[in-house]
Amino acid sequence: MSRIPVIKGLYAITPACNNTQELLGKTRLALEGGASVLQYRNKTASQALRLEQAQALRELTREFGVPLIINDDVLLTEQVAADGVHLGAADESLASASAALGGDKIIGVSCYNRLSLAYEAANAGADYVAFGAFFQSAVKPGAVTADIELLRQARELNLPLVAIGGITVANGATLVQAGASTLAVITALFDAADIRAAARDFSKLFSQDFAS
Repeated sequence: MSRIPVIKGLYAITPACNNTQELLGKTRLALEGGASVLQYRNKTASQALRLEQAQALRELTREFGVPLIINDDVLLTEQVAADGVHLGAADESLASASAALGGDKIIGVSCYNRLSLAYEAANAGADYVAFGAFFQSAVKPGAVTADIELLRQARELNLPLVAIGGITVANGATLVQAGASTLAVITALFDAADIRAAARDFSKLFSQDFAS
């Protein structure tokens, strides 16, 4: 896989699930429905469980040919040979992560509601930038709010733009139209009654005329 794959479409972020088999079952449905990127995120699991789950997801994403991104953990990214890491404000620097991982890994950076952070990340070599929360988030209820105009302004970065935060099929279209390359989703995907169908519906947003 090249260092900068096509980051577009449904960006599935795993829920905090300590039952590995349940997690794998739900993730398989999301991938079958068309999720094109998977991020492993579990803030509550032990280090041993995180390693177990990340290894299992590594095999599953290889089966589907989908990149696996690890949230906030460069060491775990190395341990499971994941495709990349996603960094937040409290994580290690992009330069440090890049030095540890080498030049063949994806590095994404959370920029919240600040375009200035996106420019800094782009200049430092980020492979994509993420903005949010665009809507009220059940996962991060106190998250800062991002204005949709950020996506329009950030187009000039010529990087994939990830939108996150309370995204549903109903409100996601406006973000894609504004310039989001991908929609990062947890709750509206993994809590859906039919995960495969939900993933398919999200993926369809990117085949509309304004998403081309």
